[in-house]
Amino acid sequence: MEFKHELVVPNNDLPFRMFVFEGKNGNYQVVKHWHNTVELFLVFEGNIDFYINSLHYPISKNQFILVNSNEIHSIEAPRENFTIVIQIPQETFEAYREEEYILFKSTRYEEDSELIGLIRNMYRVYAEKKYGYELEVKSFFYKLLHILIIKYKEKDIDKERIRQNRQLEKLSHITEYIQECYREDITLESIASKFGFSPTYLSRIFQKYAKINYKSYLLDVRVQHGFKELMNTDKTVGEIAENNGFPDSRSFSKAFMKRYGVLPSVYRKEVKSRK
Repeated sequence: MEFKHELVVPNNDLPFRMFVFEGKNGNYQVVKHWHNTVELFLVFEGNIDFYINSLHYPISKNQFILVNSNEIHSIEAPRENFTIVIQIPQETFEAYREEEYILFKSTRYEEDSELIGLIRNMYRVYAEKKYGYELEVKSFFYKLLHILIIKYKEKDIDKERIRQNRQLEKLSHITEYIQECYREDITLESIASKFGFSPTYLSRIFQKYAKINYKSYLLDVRVQHGFKELMNTDKTVGEIAENNGFPDSRSFSKAFMKRYGVLPSVYRKEVKSRK
């Protein structure tokens, strides 16, 4: 069965989100982040590099990984791949939660033919959108939930992981605000004041639970957005810098160089030469 290499944009017809990973063309990175959903990444073709709490999980064809709600992760996709992502709201598992949060084992999985087959069918039916597709996709989805609960749910949860989840839930509101306002001059002090924390406390929980300091996180967000603009427009490096919260092209180039190991102008030229 063939899959179309196109982004499927789900809408309100499903109780979850399913889409093709946006890094399917390669030369793509997703910086450290977290959110309030359980994620499943299943690679059908190619490979990606996944990082959960800084642990590296290379994922290849017919392998998948589960990411817990409020679990810090990042992704590198240097080459073309075809990966399906499913995001499941945390409250979906409410009836099966013994602790404050339900957690799944964070490791790379493979050779689960039943789960892989379900996701293949879910994507195929959703992409075709024939009459009654919503019911068929949901039937596959609830079978998937059953597999996750029975086979992959953590039975003994570390209390420190619960504590980390709780703190990252607080930080989620802050990082959502940063994602919206990253172009503006948002300092640690201004963010702390807005959310009712002291700068010292906010700095400490960023470093302890997000494993990154505030300044580096903001810089990563700005570089990520600058990278997308660099790859998808013909704007100058100076214009991209200005559009993404950098004071000038030099500061953007320095941050870009630190992350990608090459100047943005050189990176753009190399990518274009490969097309």
